Amino acid sequence: MTQPLRVGLVQQSCGTDLDANQRASEAGIRDAAARGARLVLLQELHRSVYFCQHESTDLFDLAEPIPGPSTQWLGALAKELNVVIVGSLFEKRATGLYHNTAVVMESDGTLAGIYRKMHIPDDPGYYEKFYFTPGDAEGRGFTPIATSVGKLGLLVCWDQWYPEAARLMALAGADLLLYPTAIGWNPADPPEERGRQRDAWVTIQRAHAVANGLPVLVANRVGFESDPTGQWPGSQFWGHSFVAGPQGEIVVAAGEEAEVVVVDVDLERSENVRRWWPFLRDRRIDAYGDLTRRFRD
Repeated sequence: MTQPLRVGLVQQSCGTDLDANQRASEAGIRDAAARGARLVLLQELHRSVYFCQHESTDLFDLAEPIPGPSTQWLGALAKELNVVIVGSLFEKRATGLYHNTAVVMESDGTLAGIYRKMHIPDDPGYYEKFYFTPGDAEGRGFTPIATSVGKLGLLVCWDQWYPEAARLMALAGADLLLYPTAIGWNPADPPEERGRQRDAWVTIQRAHAVANGLPVLVANRVGFESDPTGQWPGSQFWGHSFVAGPQGEIVVAAGEEAEVVVVDVDLERSENVRRWWPFLRDRRIDAYGDLTRRFRD
């Protein structure tokens, strides 16, 4: 019988001090590894504040190449601690070409692979289309990344709302779905609206677990981050990082403060769940052609 995989989620707040952010991430990784985690997931864009609340060409200075300083740092940590680490970077692919990119560092310190965020939002307080080019086949598309702990179906934040993305990762053999995330409330929203938003966020990702018979790992940031331009009230990132099992059951969940959560995930359950609920077998792939259309008139 395969041993459960112990995973860790690092949920942290971020500020304008990049070194302090890195120290917090490293402390979280070390904490998770000391508690036996073999796979550690960081939140989206953990190196800096969530800078997409406004548009400024100066902020492209935050971007870095891959490989580069962050992959070197994460790789050294992965090798030292003998863990697989998933990080999230603002990638400078070329002059004028930037991506929101997740990286997977193998436990020997090497770069196992990258995933460039495919769905890019453009909403008040989330002006990502100004900064990020959508991923493509060269950014691995919806292809799992093979590691010593399994095939990781890596997706990023806004990708988490799209069942097609999760399904394609499952069809390509992912053992787990992972979502580094940066999502929060508008402070002006009333409590009932905040509850609806967070519940929808949890529900859609639990549904991906159910529909694909796979564990889902989600790491979100916490803390209030203001918009320096004053055009937007800022974002109160709600945290609530969680792990769901292959039937959508919540295995562990964090609160709304900085926290490192560690839990065992039984990957063998996916095999049994898919035998009980053979959704992949019963798909009517002959009837789904219109899914490639924007809309059916």
